[in-house]
Amino acid sequence: MKNTLLEYLNKRMHHKKPEPQHHFERPPGPVITISREVGCSGIAIAKDLADRLIKKFPGREWKVLSKEIFAESARELDLEPERVSRIFKQIDRTTFDEMINAFNEKKYKSDRKVRKTVVEVIRSFAEDGYCIIVGRASNIIASDLKNALHVRVVAPMEYRIRSIMEKDKVNRHNAIAFIEKVEKERYAYRHAVMGKGQNEPEIFDITFNSEAFCREMMIDIIMLAIDEKKIMADYLNEIGKE
Repeated sequence: MKNTLLEYLNKRMHHKKPEPQHHFERPPGPVITISREVGCSGIAIAKDLADRLIKKFPGREWKVLSKEIFAESARELDLEPERVSRIFKQIDRTTFDEMINAFNEKKYKSDRKVRKTVVEVIRSFAEDGYCIIVGRASNIIASDLKNALHVRVVAPMEYRIRSIMEKDKVNRHNAIAFIEKVEKERYAYRHAVMGKGQNEPEIFDITFNSEAFCREMMIDIIMLAIDEKKIMADYLNEIGKE
């Protein structure tokens, strides 16, 4: 799947980005977004879900996207991915900060330009379809797409601490510090994407407690939800053609 994803990103890079449009030869999607709390293994769920979707709908590859969003945005902006990521981690940036960076950085792009590009890349992936986007406020960016399923995965704090300790082989103190750090970074990112003052509650199609449901059970339910919401109905004639 990694090689296929790399080929897909390279192919996008060599094509001029199309102007935003509202009329498609095919309906935009299908796309699944997974929002998760730190320590809830969103990427692992997405990869297993992609495997299940490929088996059920052969002939189309399902891409799992998360960090790749910043990589593709960086390519379009001609910046390093770390530079793109760093902007979203700083919630209290000022105009003066930007002016200083403009003098210090050879390939300067305004924070506004970077944020706009990242949102456009996520929207483009969602409209292209056949992808599972983990985090990156993708549920908000793709909220108006008909053929989309938005999933949220949460868990009690103690479960998340144990999960980080086991996965990263760290002690309890470091696990808590990691959770707090990443949560702050995700808050800063969402704040940058949504803008100040936008505190509307987010709506998801399904919310799971990962302490109560194992990964396989969650995927079983997601597959059922895909059928019930009929997000694949508009694409059944495509399955098996490519």
